[in-house]
Amino acid sequence: MYIRGSLLGLAFLALPWATAGENTARASKGPDKNGKYWIYGDGIEAAFIPYGASISNLLINDQYGIRRDIVAGFDNASYYGIDKAHPHFGGVPGRYANRIRNSSFVIDGETHHVTPNDNPTSESPDGADTLHGGSDGWDYRNFTVVAYTKHSITFSLVDPDGKEGFPGEVVSYVTYTLTGRDWDIKMVALATTKKTPIMLSSHVYWNLDGFSNNETSSIYNHTLHMPYGGQRVGVDNILIPTGEILPNKKGSVNDFWSKPKQIGAQADDPELVNNCGFNCTGYDNCYTVNRGHLGSYDWRTEGPVAQLSSDWSGIQIDVFSDQDAFQVYSCAQQDGSMALKKTQGLFDEPDFPRVIPRYGCVVLEVQDYIDGINHPEWMRDRKQIFTPGGDPYVLQAKYSFSLKGSSKS
Repeated sequence: MYIRGSLLGLAFLALPWATAGENTARASKGPDKNGKYWIYGDGIEAAFIPYGASISNLLINDQYGIRRDIVAGFDNASYYGIDKAHPHFGGVPGRYANRIRNSSFVIDGETHHVTPNDNPTSESPDGADTLHGGSDGWDYRNFTVVAYTKHSITFSLVDPDGKEGFPGEVVSYVTYTLTGRDWDIKMVALATTKKTPIMLSSHVYWNLDGFSNNETSSIYNHTLHMPYGGQRVGVDNILIPTGEILPNKKGSVNDFWSKPKQIGAQADDPELVNNCGFNCTGYDNCYTVNRGHLGSYDWRTEGPVAQLSSDWSGIQIDVFSDQDAFQVYSCAQQDGSMALKKTQGLFDEPDFPRVIPRYGCVVLEVQDYIDGINHPEWMRDRKQIFTPGGDPYVLQAKYSFSLKGSSKS
């Protein structure tokens, strides 16, 4: 009885504010010919697909009035399931985002083993750790559309007990809403049968130039500022947390807190070599969001936790979040094999092929401390371990879009 009542309450919390009649009318229109569900704000529109509850397009005018599609993805929804090598394009990684050391964790004295799928070795041919919930994580599965309006869409997924080795069933709802020039995200998940870890995120690949910059194909020209990111989670050479929380000293390659800085400003600095893992130059780092000195604050207005902008397009994103960490990945593993969408890139320009090159995008992931389930000294249990009958997991974020130098809507 409690579980059924809790699920009904969870659904109510997650669903967008719309009348039943409006939901039915919009949902009856369904997806477009490419399997995409479009929602609309003020001068901004976005498309989503059930596969991974993923965003596939986000269109906005740049400073010259030219429409840009600023997220990576595929033209047709069916291709996400075909190309199993897709790099988590725009989806919700789960049930536990990012990496889990040794593909295991302990809850109440019991060791749980989950599916390894990252960093294969001769000793562990399937992987030395687990990334984004395993080989069949949430962003490789089809969610159900449970509500759809002109401005909002809600997806739901039931993750069975034992899937990818995780204990207990989890019921989740993911709601995306466009209000004005804001993209609001709310993720709610409830453990229904067993105590289990839950940590979600949004894994969008951004290029604020719409991959159409005729001066550079990289995002090294993008400026990033994380005013609360004075520390980061220390990792080993396969990006598994060591337990250390490291300072991002002023002027260092990981200093995006002291002032805004272009992502490529220190591309030739030797300190950046191996910064994103062994033999990797760039960023794939979990920065902590240190707002404790603020006392009581409203995450919707206090911040943003990150700001990303491009002088070329003039497009700027201010990221607001209730989460305590923020992962930045500069697409160092992209190798030019992933094609752009028809809505992106330059045409008939041999110097700018229609692919995503290395450093051609940046991923900004709102989340909690990575692998916190294996570091009890961080005291993240309240944010990462959930019990039937207890509070649900909740992630909220707002991406506010504007043009540099203009007033925000």
